[in-house]
Amino acid sequence: MAETLYLVIPCYNEEEMLPITAKALMKKMDELMDAGKISHRSKVMFVDDGSKDKTWEIIEKLHGLQQSDIFTGIKLSRNKGHQNALLAGLMTARNYADIIISMDADLQDDINAIDGMLEKRAEGCEIVYGVRSSRDTDTAFKRSTARGYYKMLEFMGVEITYDHADYRLMSKRAVDALAEFKEVNLFLRGMVPMVGYKSDIVTYERNERVAGESKYPLKKMLAFAVEGITSLSVKPIRFITALGVFIFLISIVMLIYFLIAKAVGDTVRGWASTVVSVWAIGGLQMLAIGVIGEYIGKIYLETKARPKFIVDINLEER
Repeated sequence: MAETLYLVIPCYNEEEMLPITAKALMKKMDELMDAGKISHRSKVMFVDDGSKDKTWEIIEKLHGLQQSDIFTGIKLSRNKGHQNALLAGLMTARNYADIIISMDADLQDDINAIDGMLEKRAEGCEIVYGVRSSRDTDTAFKRSTARGYYKMLEFMGVEITYDHADYRLMSKRAVDALAEFKEVNLFLRGMVPMVGYKSDIVTYERNERVAGESKYPLKKMLAFAVEGITSLSVKPIRFITALGVFIFLISIVMLIYFLIAKAVGDTVRGWASTVVSVWAIGGLQMLAIGVIGEYIGKIYLETKARPKFIVDINLEER
C-alpha cells in the first residue's frame, strides 16, 4: 500500500513565487499518485511564517481549488524564522502523513529528486537527504565560505551532511523522534542526523530562483552560521580556554624576559612588547566574554521554555 506523503514548504513573503511553485508541485504530485508511488491522500502543506504580503491569501485560494484537493496550509501567529516554520510544518504534518519531505518555496530544490527519495524510502530508509551535486552556480566566495563552514562544523564535532540544506525526506517515525528534541535554538541540519535511523542521500542540480528574492542575505546567513555552531557544540568555549592557557604561558615567558631586561639595566626595549601584550590580552578577554555571553543567552532562552511556534490557522482542521 502506498504511503501518504506531505510536502512541507515554509513561506515568507512568497506571493510572486507561490503560484509558480503550486503549479509545478501539483503536476509532480499527480504524476506520483498516478504511478502509485504515493497515496491519493498525499498533500502539499504550505507554512506561512507571518508573511506581510498576500502569501496566506494565495494559500487559502489554493486550498479552495475545486479541481484539486492536494493543497493545505498552516498560518503561524507571527514570524518565527525559517527553522521554526519548518519545524511547525513537520510537527503538524506528522499527524496526517507517513512520510514528509521538506523543501523551500523557491523551487531551487529540484522536485524531480523526490522520485529518488521515494526509491530510497522503499529500500527502508527513514531519512533521505537531498544533496547538491555541484556548486557551479555559486560565486567563488560563496563556494569557498560554504566549504569552510562545513569543515568548521565538522571540526566542532557537529555531524553534518555536506551541501545539504533542508531538502530531505523523513518518515513519521523519524519526525516523532525529532519531536523529542526540546531545544529552542534550532539548527535542523545538525539535529536531524542526531535522530539516527537508516539514512541515505540523493543528489540533484540546484536551480536558479525564477521569481521573488532570496530570504537569506549575507547578514542572515552569518547569523544562521553562528546559530549552527553555538547550538550544537561547546568547542568554542573550550577553544577560548585553551587559548587563555596559551596566552598565560606566553605572559610567563614575557615576565621572565622583562626581569632579565631589568637586571641588565635595559628597561626601554620592553615597552613595545608590554603594549602589544596588553592589547592582545584585552582583545582575548573581550572575545571570551562574547563567546560565553552567546552561550549564556542561549541558556536564558532555553530555561524560559517558550513555544518555538504557535499555529494560528490549520486548514486541515477546516
